[in-house]
Amino acid sequence: MVADALVYHPALAHYLRFVATTVGRDKILRTLQYFSRFYAWYLYRTNQPQTAIAPYNAIKKQFGTTRKILRIGKFVEHLKTAALAADNKGPIDPVLRYLAIGRQLGYAGYLSLDMVTVVDTIGVRKLASAKRLQDSAYRSWMSGLVCSAIAGAYTLWRLNEKEKTLDLKDGEGVVEAKKLEKERAAARIQLISDLCDLTVPVSALGVAALDDGLVGIAGTVSSLIGVWSQWRKTA
Repeated sequence: MVADALVYHPALAHYLRFVATTVGRDKILRTLQYFSRFYAWYLYRTNQPQTAIAPYNAIKKQFGTTRKILRIGKFVEHLKTAALAADNKGPIDPVLRYLAIGRQLGYAGYLSLDMVTVVDTIGVRKLASAKRLQDSAYRSWMSGLVCSAIAGAYTLWRLNEKEKTLDLKDGEGVVEAKKLEKERAAARIQLISDLCDLTVPVSALGVAALDDGLVGIAGTVSSLIGVWSQWRKTA
């Protein structure tokens, strides 16, 4: 009876749907990768022996390589999304449309260049230009994240302006206000995720001197947001 209750429990079915998706597995690996990056930094800063730090450095490296392999070919998805955003003739704010195109092209550029470096990362063939390609990939990712963050801030501003026009004494105004609050919450979460993710390329390119502790914890936060988002999608 207990075994049947566990096997047929809705939570188990939900979990299986979640891990069946590439995005779900990637977000779990990403969470472990960035937490390991943070924890390795923490152990180093607290003068722990190298034997205690080594396992977390290994997790960071191996999970990073695994995720790089899983991302092969994913740039096509972002190119398609960019094309759809460009062709969208609906009633969409042109600022958000252009930012969406910039975001998707930035992600596509990042994934394309990152894919080229896979052969170097897994040791199949060493590329003399691997470092340059990876830096270009980080620049593309950073540009996509900047577009996304600007879009998030702009969306929050538009929602606040729209809320000022509502009559909260009217039933329709109350309903619309609740709808705007849901949209605002989603925009805030996405903006937090984008800002956390920005620490990775900013640190890698030397734009700002961010240590592994900050980058690791920021990456962990954005990864957990991604896990939560994908978990909801597979409900």
